[in-house]
Amino acid sequence: MQLSTGGPSAHLLFVYERKSEMERMVGTVVRGLRAPIIRQGDDLEKIVIDTVMKAYEAEGFEPRNKDILCITEAVVARAFGNYATADQLAEDVRQKFKSKTIGVVFPILSRNRFSVCLKGIARGVDKIYLMLSYPGDEVGNQLVDQDLLDEKGINPYSDILTQEQFESLFGKSKHTFTGLDYVSYYREIIENEGAEAEIIFANDPRVILQYTKTVLACDIHSRERTKRLLKQAGAEQVLGMDDLLTSSVNGSGFNSKYGILGSNKATEESIKLFPEDCFDLVNNIQKKLFTLTGKEIEVMVYGDGAFKDPVGKIWELADPVVSPCYTKGLEGTPNELKLKYLADNEFAHLSGDELKKAISKYIEEKDENLKDSMAAQGTTPRRLTDLIGSLCDLTSGSGDKGTPFVYIQGYFDNYTT
Repeated sequence: MQLSTGGPSAHLLFVYERKSEMERMVGTVVRGLRAPIIRQGDDLEKIVIDTVMKAYEAEGFEPRNKDILCITEAVVARAFGNYATADQLAEDVRQKFKSKTIGVVFPILSRNRFSVCLKGIARGVDKIYLMLSYPGDEVGNQLVDQDLLDEKGINPYSDILTQEQFESLFGKSKHTFTGLDYVSYYREIIENEGAEAEIIFANDPRVILQYTKTVLACDIHSRERTKRLLKQAGAEQVLGMDDLLTSSVNGSGFNSKYGILGSNKATEESIKLFPEDCFDLVNNIQKKLFTLTGKEIEVMVYGDGAFKDPVGKIWELADPVVSPCYTKGLEGTPNELKLKYLADNEFAHLSGDELKKAISKYIEEKDENLKDSMAAQGTTPRRLTDLIGSLCDLTSGSGDKGTPFVYIQGYFDNYTT
């Protein structure tokens, strides 16, 4: 290596020569990319590509094959104009339900996710039996502390409580973080729409059939089981949130697969729906980036991450899936070895360069499917899109970072790369 005392060009020469002699020290790199505020009707493909190309130039990094470009679902739905009003949802409810009295079971406790949906549902019927799971909802929002149930001798698996019984036992429910009383809040939404409300607390969906045979299942990840149990128990009509706004109603947006699942509050009278078919978007961006860079860059749209907060006990995934669309290179699950297992077992007798060479050789010769291998125990047997989407959601956040695109390099690399 030559050291030089002259000028910036000499410094660059030193850096270049030093880099060429050193082994690679950085693995996966994740960058949140700042982008313009995206509005309905904007050319999202162009905005994404322009942002990525400017990021290469501004930050001085180069594209590589198997880089991953991720786009938050919020800007996709916004650019595509996939919105619906409470009136449009109410009209769909009127058209699809045979009865004006319905049971609404297992909604999550969220102003962002459910308040406008409940408003539209209530606007389309005369009476709602609202059945809430307890001590908390599907994603971990607590109505009451588990220890209080034990203290009061309540069995949430068998005991059915009215609102009066629930509040006489536990008092008014206040959300851990927001302080909101969701029981009263949801009742108020229903009654403000001119519908009658009766609230029940139970964890067996079939309990609702004691009150009405017409049911809307509002759970997310357990919805198919809930629907099946209700139908088997004699429900006359069962729909899920994934059955509402599956096609346009009076000019509304829609989602043919997920309905109003994954929707977010846009205004007090409208919701932004989960992106409809966005595979064309990710595939077109991939093709255009290949034309510009010569690199095969994977592209995906992501929503909520699939992680759980260990303190608040809230599972982040309120969307039906982490990624509604992605390019083909993101299909499948990781196929990785556990380095510490190899170091502590297969090569416990080695150290230093010998250990490094042995592990590198083991990785290079690993099977294409390590699912049942002891050397893979403790790795993450989840879908790539769930893992990457969770990484992106944590990176971009849901506040004011202004980074709706996330660019990942080195995700598919291993110790030998």
